[in-house]
Amino acid sequence: MRSKTIKEGIERLPHRALLYATGIPRSEMDKPFIGVVTSFTDLIPGHIGMRDLERFIEKGVHTGGGYPFFFGVPGICDGIAMGHGGMHYSLASRELIADMIESVAEAHRLDGLVLLTNCDKITPGMLMAAGRLNIPSIVVTAGPMMSGRFKGRRLNLTSDTFEAVGKFKKGLISSGELAELEMCACPGAGSCQGMYTANTMACVTEALGMSIPGCATALAVSSKKRRIAFESGSLIARLVRKNVTPRKIMNLKAFENAIMVDLALGGSTNTVLHIPAIAHDAGIDLPLEVFDRLAVKTPHITDMLPGGKNYLEDLDNAGGIPAVLKRLRGQIRDNITVSGKTVFSIADAAEVYDEEVIRPLNKPHHKQGGIAILKGNLAPGGAVVKQSAVTKNMMKIEGTAIVFDAEEDAMKAILGGRVRPGHVVVIRYEGPKGGPGMREMLSPTSAIAGMGLSESVALITDGRFSGGTRGPCIGHVSPEAMEGGPLAIVRNGDIIKVDIPGRRLELVVPKDEISRRLRAWKKPAPKITKGYLARYARSVSSAGEGAVMK
Repeated sequence: MRSKTIKEGIERLPHRALLYATGIPRSEMDKPFIGVVTSFTDLIPGHIGMRDLERFIEKGVHTGGGYPFFFGVPGICDGIAMGHGGMHYSLASRELIADMIESVAEAHRLDGLVLLTNCDKITPGMLMAAGRLNIPSIVVTAGPMMSGRFKGRRLNLTSDTFEAVGKFKKGLISSGELAELEMCACPGAGSCQGMYTANTMACVTEALGMSIPGCATALAVSSKKRRIAFESGSLIARLVRKNVTPRKIMNLKAFENAIMVDLALGGSTNTVLHIPAIAHDAGIDLPLEVFDRLAVKTPHITDMLPGGKNYLEDLDNAGGIPAVLKRLRGQIRDNITVSGKTVFSIADAAEVYDEEVIRPLNKPHHKQGGIAILKGNLAPGGAVVKQSAVTKNMMKIEGTAIVFDAEEDAMKAILGGRVRPGHVVVIRYEGPKGGPGMREMLSPTSAIAGMGLSESVALITDGRFSGGTRGPCIGHVSPEAMEGGPLAIVRNGDIIKVDIPGRRLELVVPKDEISRRLRAWKKPAPKITKGYLARYARSVSSAGEGAVMK
């Protein structure tokens, strides 16, 4: 055990004295030291229920023969950080979380980790740390929120709050209904109810084999989630004893399995940032092209919010991720998981309880998976779109650029009626370096949808999108504008072509004119010049590389 470094030998007497000061009994000193990493906070609905789950993890660790030590990491709610300066910190916090876990686990020579997480950047940050440290680890995602209720219909965060703003501006709903929606849309603990980034990452984690079967979709408020927390805690000491480390689980097979599950679910485009970043820390090279190669052969078989109608509670009732693995049994590859079961054994034991929620492969919603990678003269390094959330008539677009150098300016123009049918909204200098922090654009995309423009307006950005985004919204344009990418020289009135089936994103401007504009371009001053974000901007890589720190 790694912890022997701090607890065995005469020279470690001072170390043992400090450990005994924490209250650990002598009888427990020979057991594996398990770090229980919790992102509990009162600020995030997805995390407010973690105090309860911590108790069950602790019981499980003791039952399994380990000794738990709790420590915390920060969390940011993307929904609360959305649409203002706070969103600069969201993606950047992923690196902080990974670094903090690395620092504590290495300094205290912990033998294993239970990672209690839930929301957008916290889950990938914890998985990055697991891959980097490569000590036995198991992830407990705290679970999705129940759907809201209002006048007999189910509610969710995106369409019933963010998109409601645009509907109200357009006079489609009253101020009274708006007030009711904000009270009812999010009824309590859990990650937001659709296949947004938090829940997508929970499903990816389970598909990777880093959490036990059923964990991703079990509701935050359920006794099922408590039992999963207990079982996860009880498993970690066994993983330590058998030396089952994350890199033995998170191999190339596991990452490709997880991507196929993501594509079948129509998950958030943010996974195109997070999965390569996790792979990077696990020592696996995972270029963007892998997503597109797998998307072509992986059908989209679940109709999940925001592009569809089903909630995470529906997916759980239909059999959860094990049932999705069962559908994909002929395409995925077998691998070990933290549960001690193999991927194939999990798939073979699963049942599909609702054939409409998790469709057969021969009856998909779309023949291809949810994510597509576009390239062209506007995105030589690639761009990402959630094609499963784009209607058929918007898969090919030719429109007129209307250009903004910040999200706030675009938002004012959308709500002010300046964005009209036929426009392609360009929001630039919002990438990893330019933002900095690659802000999500849920506010403008939801305003476009709420004002009834999602069938006539596209949006292109070097920033990124919430998992709640729907419509022809293309993000992660690489190289970003701050690096002098072609997005930096787009002008109002330029024609832009989007061809999702053809995987192309083109600026319809003569090649020599593009070259002339690029030569004349001057890098703007950074938006933020002090503190963590200034340091982050200097070190972060492009979106095409997962926006990892170098």
